[in-house]
Amino acid sequence: MTETTTPTGLRPPSQRLVVAVDGPSGSGKSSVSRAIARRLDAAYLDTGAMYRAVAWHCHHQGVLDDPDAVVAAVQDMDLVLSVDPDHERVVVGTDDITEAIREPGISAVVSVVATNRAVRELLVARQRAEIDAHRKIVAEGRDITTVVAPDADARILLTASAEARTARRAAQLGGTVEAKDLAEQVSGRDAKDSTVVDFMTPSDGVGLVDSTELDFEATIEAMLAEITRQQSNRTTQQTTNPEGDRA
Repeated sequence: MTETTTPTGLRPPSQRLVVAVDGPSGSGKSSVSRAIARRLDAAYLDTGAMYRAVAWHCHHQGVLDDPDAVVAAVQDMDLVLSVDPDHERVVVGTDDITEAIREPGISAVVSVVATNRAVRELLVARQRAEIDAHRKIVAEGRDITTVVAPDADARILLTASAEARTARRAAQLGGTVEAKDLAEQVSGRDAKDSTVVDFMTPSDGVGLVDSTELDFEATIEAMLAEITRQQSNRTTQQTTNPEGDRA
């Protein structure tokens, strides 16, 4: 049976939809993915917030310097992460750390946990479970298109030039971070995290959206157009090869 699509190419509300978005720091993937989730009436999974929550938890317990202790802390971690695009909330145990995980101190150490491969395996399992629990969801991070949800209905790498990404992060932080610290948050963290996952170049089947010259609304439209394109391609493939495996 072939899929039914709306006139725009997007699936009707009754059908499952998983959108996977990856990208480097400052590319706009969080704000854009959140906006897309609203447009599609979908859940929103910020996997970066999950890694930040782990960094906060391990820092709070004083175990960041011990990789094995970090893994143990993640295994025992009681984490609640909102998937409502209109309501950001991150809770560890009884502590609401929604604001705390965005502080510069956590940004400076999040790569410690993000580059721990055992931690990534644990969090990937959590992320997959969260995706499977929702009929429609937009998930964003650094390895969503390749590791967490390689069979997503739409997979997109959202990128921008290093200059544009740094300028956006500076605006986001309101000039409260010095230039060298800002560079570390953007390019420095990308360099560290790229040792465990490639989020700078799209893998086969992953669409590329470059937002360097696009404003926020134009980036959203470009992303929605890419989602539509990929869904249309899937529908065409299933029509011409109804017995074939899902691409």
